[in-house]
Amino acid sequence: MNPVPDCIENRTFDEITFGDSASLTRKLIRRDIELFAVMSGDVNPAHVDPEFAKSDMFHKVIAHGMWGGALISTVLGTELPGPGTIYLDQSLRFLDPIGLGDTVTVTVTARDKDEKRHRITFDCKCANQDGKIVIDGTALVIAPTEKIKRPRVTLPEVKIEEHGAKFRRMIAMAEALEPIATAVVHPVDANSLGGAMAAAQANLITPILIGPEHKIRPVAERAGLDLSPYRLIPTAHSDVAAVEAVVTMARKGAGVRKQQKAKRF
Repeated sequence: MNPVPDCIENRTFDEITFGDSASLTRKLIRRDIELFAVMSGDVNPAHVDPEFAKSDMFHKVIAHGMWGGALISTVLGTELPGPGTIYLDQSLRFLDPIGLGDTVTVTVTARDKDEKRHRITFDCKCANQDGKIVIDGTALVIAPTEKIKRPRVTLPEVKIEEHGAKFRRMIAMAEALEPIATAVVHPVDANSLGGAMAAAQANLITPILIGPEHKIRPVAERAGLDLSPYRLIPTAHSDVAAVEAVVTMARKGAGVRKQQKAKRF
């Protein structure tokens, strides 16, 4: 594999002749599709939903069409003509899909030059690993007239994180530990009470529900939550619940410390 050069350098309008070409080769991986979807907002299930993709006409996950178009832009903007190029027009035909694992080679070839306006028309082709043309078309650019050579910019590293992955990792780490006695103060709505019950069912906490019983139980009934396995300390209102939580957990902590001290002797 050829090393990436430290600089990018253009070829000026006068330096380019008919038939001059440049290319790049890229293998499509899932990260490419995910990044393109995040950038564009295009979550067409043909690209991002493997189960759906199995049932569509191609029976596999495929790249966004303009992923290939973006590779053409890369060649024009960094290789031929390179820095200083101004994109004017692009016409593409998408002949076959690019699937995960496919390797495509993008080639642009100078076809026509407009001497007065420094415009060049390029033939553009994307071929897969079997040599089959999957995208073809033309691009019209204004080519630079002055030589440009610049250090290649080091791009930031992008990390794709599946939604909720950090939370799931934390849950997995906590599953190996004993559940923690936890005061749940004034859980009088479905979110707060349901969250406590979900944590209890995941064996993360042993909830101690503290608050007005006449408010907590109707919320549990409406949400279909069974409170019978858990301790409920009734209080008149939220302020008392907060104070009671401090007292209850202090007592709980003292009891734990006594047990630990007894074990050491």
